[in-house]
Amino acid sequence: MLPSLRRVLADRPFRHLLLIFVANGIASALPATLFLFFVADVLHLDSASGPLLALYFVSGAASLPLWIKVASRYGRVFAWGCAMLLSIVAFAGASLLGSGDLLPFAIICLASGLTLGADLTLPAAIAADIGERQRQAGACFGVWNFVAKLNLALAAGLSLPLLGLLGYVPGSSSGLPALIFAYALLPLAFKALAGWLLWRWRHTLEL
Repeated sequence: MLPSLRRVLADRPFRHLLLIFVANGIASALPATLFLFFVADVLHLDSASGPLLALYFVSGAASLPLWIKVASRYGRVFAWGCAMLLSIVAFAGASLLGSGDLLPFAIICLASGLTLGADLTLPAAIAADIGERQRQAGACFGVWNFVAKLNLALAAGLSLPLLGLLGYVPGSSSGLPALIFAYALLPLAFKALAGWLLWRWRHTLEL
């Protein structure tokens, strides 16, 4: 197993893809971790959290055929880059929202949900192509699953304690600027980093 793992990690395109995947994954995992806190304490729309989540996931599922079509015509890297750009544009206004802003946040959930299909399918498909080229598909799949779980662990394990240190208290108005920063602004930085790396390394990832 260790020799296979070394060969997988020795492949430069796969290492590049993992770095992009980590940055993009953290950008997605942070809002997912803090969603309920943001809806309850910033928007004061606790009762709408279920429908808003449903809107996000339904739009993500509905977008799958679109991203497959774009990827088949223009390439997976191009399609994933477009999804990242759409996500940045969609999420850019989240930090400006306040109490009762249901419709603007629903639009953000719809637009950002449309990028979910790309995040779920395109990077994994690129990783599978690299794994087949290396003849190490099993090892690539194992590393990929580990990194995917690591993204979620990092988002939850770092954001919640950090918010506590910055004074955020769930269910109150204490530390709301920290919550807004972690939910709406920090993910934009990680998403922009992922997009920049994808553009920089696009020629090594498109096989």
